[in-house]
Amino acid sequence: MRKILLLAAATLVAVPLHMGAARAEEATVRFWDPASGGFQTITRKPSARSMESPVKKELIDYAGPYGNGTIIVNTTERRLYYVFGDGTAMKYGIGVGRPGFTWQGTHHITRKAEWPGWTPPPAMRKRQPKLPYFMPGGPDNPLGARAMYIGSTIYRIHGTAEPWTIGQAVSSGCIRMTNDDVADLYERVGVGTKVVVVR
Repeated sequence: MRKILLLAAATLVAVPLHMGAARAEEATVRFWDPASGGFQTITRKPSARSMESPVKKELIDYAGPYGNGTIIVNTTERRLYYVFGDGTAMKYGIGVGRPGFTWQGTHHITRKAEWPGWTPPPAMRKRQPKLPYFMPGGPDNPLGARAMYIGSTIYRIHGTAEPWTIGQAVSSGCIRMTNDDVADLYERVGVGTKVVVVR
């Protein structure tokens, strides 16, 4: 098992899930990266962009084929539906995989995590060699406030530090939600929840 040595974290602060137009404090994290054999430093800079999603969640009528407690991810619509089983569903805006990184299938949530750390998969590190081996959880972590891991895949439903990407196809296959929306969904679902990804 590889160990990550966190050496310093300056001005890391607790940031509420809903940040509105507020910006995160700048923070620097330095850690040992065994993949590169050296130290890596990440500086989290405050964003000048809006932290609001361009797509708001809404309760809708639902008469589809999936039952109570199912998560439906429609990558063409760029929407996620959580089915309540009473003829309604909660509809969320999402970001999806860019061309070449879309997928579909039926799986289940196998793990849930709050403010998860991020270890980029080997294939992603090969495409982007400057990525760190590991990035600790926090408001600027690519996985955001919550993550729900999908089956045995490398994909997750997770939050994002870039809420302006909701409604776009920009990820490497994961399903992005705003931190507020992913926290809302996280509280509704458990390990074992069915996830149906359709195009």
